[in-house]
Amino acid sequence: MNKVLNLFKKSDIKTTLIDNAMYVILLTILVVVSILRPVFLSPNNLTNIMMNASIRIIIALGVSGALITRGTDLSAGRIVGVGAVIGGTLLQRPDYAAKFFPELGDMPVVGILLLALTVTALLGLINGLVISFLHVPPFIATLGMQSIVYGLSLIYTKSQPIGGLKTDYTYLASGRIGPVPILIIIALVMMAIMWFLLNQTKFGKYIYAIGGNEAAAEVAGVNVVWTKIRVYVLAGLFYGLAGFLLAAKSGGATANYGIGYELEAIAACTIGGVSTAGGVGTVQGIVSGVLIFEMLKTSLQFLGVTPDLQYVAIGTVIVMAVAIDIRKYLTKK
Repeated sequence: MNKVLNLFKKSDIKTTLIDNAMYVILLTILVVVSILRPVFLSPNNLTNIMMNASIRIIIALGVSGALITRGTDLSAGRIVGVGAVIGGTLLQRPDYAAKFFPELGDMPVVGILLLALTVTALLGLINGLVISFLHVPPFIATLGMQSIVYGLSLIYTKSQPIGGLKTDYTYLASGRIGPVPILIIIALVMMAIMWFLLNQTKFGKYIYAIGGNEAAAEVAGVNVVWTKIRVYVLAGLFYGLAGFLLAAKSGGATANYGIGYELEAIAACTIGGVSTAGGVGTVQGIVSGVLIFEMLKTSLQFLGVTPDLQYVAIGTVIVMAVAIDIRKYLTKK
């Protein structure tokens, strides 16, 4: 009974509101938008939000592993772009006049997907090796990879946009199984895989252990080096899939695809409870963070907020999310 009464103490209410300020603010915005623009809650709009969020969820799942181990990955967006340009350049229609590879025949979608995943996993492997063996801080290592990957993408595509994608490729993003879009189904499968890895495998337990206390984890027998490498390889796989789907959804690709996606993914993870201090985070929280972030952007569009002010609002949300996370960490300490 005393515990119940303590919940209503002013100090406890104040702490709860501060710790959940992001949710309170964003929920208020959603309520206001729903009242002013009732179409916001229409099934079609909610489906569109879910489809837009699906690719972001896959990217955020990849970033989350690095964040939980007290790292980060600033190369995520550029690696997403690699997955997009590989899919775009190799899966154009055979009769398309401006084919990137004029002599290339009709390629299988699954085969090119595996190629894209292999390339992006190798990029993740390089990140992991640099961080684990050269002891370069994740921020610097992935920042450098961001620049390298972007340059290589520009060289590969000759800075040209890619179009004319095959219908069986774009179907991945536009098709449905029954009433449910394929894109959403793929995101759900990726969520289930990540949940299983984090909660039902030694690999997942090692990720949390390293984020909680890397030295203690190593003393306990955790292979910290190998675990970190696998975290970044896994992230590369998620990025590659996201980029491949992004090109299918857009009907084309350029080397600029994925710019800034890593920052939104990190912000969404933080909003969803993945601590920048490491050792904390759940798939449910990550998904909720992405959905909240996506609904915020859609809400601002429905309210007629100009794109420049949208950037201001999104930047403010990112800073607030990290500030609240740091406050929770300091309070816990």
